[in-house]
Amino acid sequence: MKQLQCATFEGIDAKKVEVQFSATKGLPAFTIVGMANTAITESKERVKSALLSNSFTFPPKRLTVNLAPSDLRKEGSHFDLPIAALIALGNYEGEIGDWYVFGELGLDGNVTENTLLYPIILSLANQGAITRAIVPAVSLPKLSKIPGIEFFGVNSLTDTLNLLRAEELPQSQSHVSSFDFNHVTHNHQNYYFHQHYPLDFSEIKGQEHAKRSALIAACGMHNLLLEGSPGSGKSMIAKRLVHIMPPLHNDEMLECAKLEILEGKEPTFTPSRPFRSPHHSSTGASIFGGGAHKAQIGEVGLAHGGILFFDELPHFSKTVLEALREPLEDRHIRISRVNTKVTYDANFLFVAAMNPCPCGNLFSTSVACRCSDLEISRYKSRLSDPFLDRIDLYVQMHAVSSEDKPSVTSRDLHAIVRQAFLRQKQRGQERLNGALSDAEITQYCPLNSEVQQVIDQAIGRFGLSFRAVSRVLKVARTIADIEGEDNIGKAHLLEALSYRKR
Repeated sequence: MKQLQCATFEGIDAKKVEVQFSATKGLPAFTIVGMANTAITESKERVKSALLSNSFTFPPKRLTVNLAPSDLRKEGSHFDLPIAALIALGNYEGEIGDWYVFGELGLDGNVTENTLLYPIILSLANQGAITRAIVPAVSLPKLSKIPGIEFFGVNSLTDTLNLLRAEELPQSQSHVSSFDFNHVTHNHQNYYFHQHYPLDFSEIKGQEHAKRSALIAACGMHNLLLEGSPGSGKSMIAKRLVHIMPPLHNDEMLECAKLEILEGKEPTFTPSRPFRSPHHSSTGASIFGGGAHKAQIGEVGLAHGGILFFDELPHFSKTVLEALREPLEDRHIRISRVNTKVTYDANFLFVAAMNPCPCGNLFSTSVACRCSDLEISRYKSRLSDPFLDRIDLYVQMHAVSSEDKPSVTSRDLHAIVRQAFLRQKQRGQERLNGALSDAEITQYCPLNSEVQQVIDQAIGRFGLSFRAVSRVLKVARTIADIEGEDNIGKAHLLEALSYRKR
């Protein structure tokens, strides 16, 4: 029995699959077993045509291809190439080695690309399960950005067979980093960023308090809620925030490219974080992921490493808002179904915008609010206290004035974000301030007696929960980083407390 290695996609991770082949005596037949989906069972016809087009004669035997483990559902046309290669090598007596082989076959035996190859191989690389692979030559520009793997590109089934039978391997395509972006360096690690700002903070007039909160949110990945009248600039700030986010490590850029592919886009391999903005009418399954037989990734998972923006926050369903509490706290989302259970990383910056009342004019100085107290109470009661407790920065935006002027550019804010990012890295933090654990808060957010007295008074006066205290300390730590201070001061803590919703 001969075998090659392949893999299938389950949720957001790849699972190793052994493609096994045997030819036994019996009536001529060609069977694929091992819980293969339609795309794989249909590969029999593609494999037959590709082999016959390359002068291969099927033996008068019973040909069986097994995809192990047999209790794992497999999908994808990239199984074509290993199946065809094993059948063609049926009489080959030499060793073919431990190879990963991926590729879809055309009827003439040419190897074509499969969209799932990049996320599959990146997942295998993160697991340390793959060191070399045979892939379509057309996929090399994308795949070669994954480090630690030797890639051998092939254009046809014949090229694959020659490679598997070769005593001496040709030159492989190893990791080729073409990331030619601006970067900052810490501990010999590059963190990439761009200085292209298609949407600039200079276009926002006034709203200095909101701009300050956006800067703090970007520096530490703190959740932000903007409340203000229609047209006050809430969405403008949210859409510009993504362009001043912290720099990305090489591995994070590869993860962002994987999310682009899972969304159906061509990967860009740029230091741009994702920005997801689902409509308030979106279903829970589209936001969190789901499916009857296969758990698909949702908006929360696609926002990993970037921004998840909820405009018109109170109009989202109560079920969605309450379910959002888990990823906001734990930084991951778990989808459980009868047939599958999948956990997605969901470490994103949550930004939300809302009106102060149903008509939106409660904060207006020129237009009268038409809402009754009961309507306003019902509107705001859609946001529960446990949900609001997970919001780090709450900002009320004032109405637009003719005296408002532009004050700061995205380039200036981005420079401050990079400086704060380096301060966090230089302290030895693996994660940004917004994601610090309780133990890391104790380590990186020490308080002197004066500052401790302030937080103790705030706990009694405002009834802060343990979660709220932790989030206040993390925001204060970020404010201190922006100001270039090593320790959290009284002013930093007071400013952090001013952003808590009461």
